[in-house]
Amino acid sequence: MTNNLSVVINADAPQVWNMLREPSRVAQWHGWQADDLDAEIKEIYFADNVQEAPDHTSLTLHGGDTFELHPVAGGTRVSVTRGALDHNSEWAAWDEDITQGWLTFLQQLRFALERHPNGTRHTLFLQLPGGPGSAIEKLGLTDVPAPGEDYRLTLGTGEEISGKVWYRSNHQVGLTVHDYAAHGEGLLVVADQPVIEDVRPDGGSMVIASTYDLGAAKVDAIRTSWDSWRQAQYPEAEPVS
Repeated sequence: MTNNLSVVINADAPQVWNMLREPSRVAQWHGWQADDLDAEIKEIYFADNVQEAPDHTSLTLHGGDTFELHPVAGGTRVSVTRGALDHNSEWAAWDEDITQGWLTFLQQLRFALERHPNGTRHTLFLQLPGGPGSAIEKLGLTDVPAPGEDYRLTLGTGEEISGKVWYRSNHQVGLTVHDYAAHGEGLLVVADQPVIEDVRPDGGSMVIASTYDLGAAKVDAIRTSWDSWRQAQYPEAEPVS
């Protein structure tokens, strides 16, 4: 189980709060682009049972998970506390998957506020099945430096990328990527996912590439690179979306 669901964001608490309470801003860091993203955001963050603290320091979402904001040196600490688990719920089997998702989304929130506070992201997404060797291993990301350090490497896709290590955890790697943004950097997250009995018996992995202000030709080139790798390594997986 992942317990450290918190990040320190170099932004003040009102800026963070705005990213939590405006649907268009939530879409810049929650999940990835999909046909049902707007509906998902509305259900999780803006349902009738969502509770806002009057001082804008906590937000309890539909489902019971709670965001807490605490000013600290260097910005705002943003934490997510998971709601009580209902073992009889249809979501019980997905509990660790949801926890890992919050870890990803908190880092995407930090990146959006610190690097592209007024930007509009375009995402590329891959869902991959489990099996021998994780996506992190197959992409050559097992030995990236510590968070905050520079890196330069050739991905398993053949892309030569560079930037800084944004974060690392037991099951995830986040890298800033110079070539994923016209100005500054984009963000690449690769996350290995836990086994879910009868749903994902071998585990799996996901890839989220957040790009900014790239032309269509550049986005298509990145998509083609990832899709070629997907076809070679995971031919049964769906194409990049």
